[in-house]
Amino acid sequence: MTATPPLGNRMSGPREGEIPVVVVADPIDPAAIDRLRAGPCRLVDATAGPAALEAALPSAYAVIVRSRTKLTRERIASAPRLSLIARAGVGVDNIDVAAATERHVRVVNAPEAATTSVAELAIALYLSLVRGLVPAIEATRAGNWDRTVRGRELAGKTVGFVGFGRIARAIAQRLEPFGVERLAYDPYWPAPVPSVRRVEFETLLRSSDIVSVHAALTPENHHLLNAAAFAAMRESSYLVNLARGALVDEAALIAALDSGRIAGAALDVYEVEPPTNERLLRHPRVLPTPHLGASTIEGQARAGRLVVDDVLRDLRGEPLHGLVNPTARPA
Repeated sequence: MTATPPLGNRMSGPREGEIPVVVVADPIDPAAIDRLRAGPCRLVDATAGPAALEAALPSAYAVIVRSRTKLTRERIASAPRLSLIARAGVGVDNIDVAAATERHVRVVNAPEAATTSVAELAIALYLSLVRGLVPAIEATRAGNWDRTVRGRELAGKTVGFVGFGRIARAIAQRLEPFGVERLAYDPYWPAPVPSVRRVEFETLLRSSDIVSVHAALTPENHHLLNAAAFAAMRESSYLVNLARGALVDEAALIAALDSGRIAGAALDVYEVEPPTNERLLRHPRVLPTPHLGASTIEGQARAGRLVVDDVLRDLRGEPLHGLVNPTARPA
């Protein structure tokens, strides 16, 4: 009898005669679920919470998550049949990719799904900050007809991108009609982009009216935006973070806001989510949103479609499009 080869040495896809179990741990677009249900697999809904997920993991061939579910080393170890983890979104920091790679479990994501949604939110936040829209809206609702001129125009301002990947590039493109100067700091700068000037981090901080954060979170850039960074920024400048909360030292940010060191901040992500820092959430110079950068109907439909496409490709033994850890791919 021929021995079954190790997972890392066999072709992609389930074993012959096996009906693979695909576990959906977080809700995804209903149309994507329908496509998956029609595929060559058995679908298990584990969106009810941790207990449902842990009951489903021992038989799981693939698991689909968004950002809520954490696939830790322990959870991956509890899934002996696991071959594929699909993240319906961009960031994979809720997945222990190293543990998955050790077990030759492939991880895929949908890096293009949220680009438009996040880029449009960024523009909305820039405009809200420079025009002072939220305080004006709240005052009007409270019956205060205050037409004092406080807002500024976005035109003529400088936006500095900390990290210049797909999303930052989409924002830079959308800023073109506003007449905004665009700077970018990124140690992994890809191909040059017309009208976007590459600068060092300190230059970006000193020169930008809006510092817009779009970097991946790594051990090296934890609290990249700290007290020293805020001290280097203009007093009239704003911080916008649509990437990962731990890129910003929240205590240092509160201190900078309290002292008037910077003018304000818009935050869609936090060091702890859901956030518990009441001082930050209630600060009059902070515009907080609940990590909804990718949360549009269109963005979630794209994310669901892209990851389901990769799950179906895997079930057919075809190459994967959104592979995050190519070293885990079976030979």
